[in-house]
Amino acid sequence: MKARDFDKKFEEGQEDIVGDLDLSTARRVNQETKRINVDFPSWVVESLDREAARIGVTRQSIIKVWLVERLQAEAANKSLNRDAVNGGH
Repeated sequence: MKARDFDKKFEEGQEDIVGDLDLSTARRVNQETKRINVDFPSWVVESLDREAARIGVTRQSIIKVWLVERLQAEAANKSLNRDAVNGGH
C-alpha cells in the first residue's frame, strides 16, 4: 500500500488500519532500554525489597517507577519555574 493510500484510509477513519501495519518492527521512541549497574548500601536494598514486597512488585520495578516519578516531578518543577520567571507565559 502506498503511503498516500494509507494516510487517506487513516484520515477517513472508516476502516481499521492496524492490519496494514507491520507491528513486528514497531518501536516506541525513547523507549529503548539500556542496562546500567548501580551499587546501593545494604540498607537501601533491604528497604527497596520490603517496599516492593508490600506492593507486590519486583525490586527493579519499584526502582524504575520511583525514578520515573522523580524525573517527571523535576521536569514539572522546571517548567513551573520557567513559567514563573517568564511571567506565566
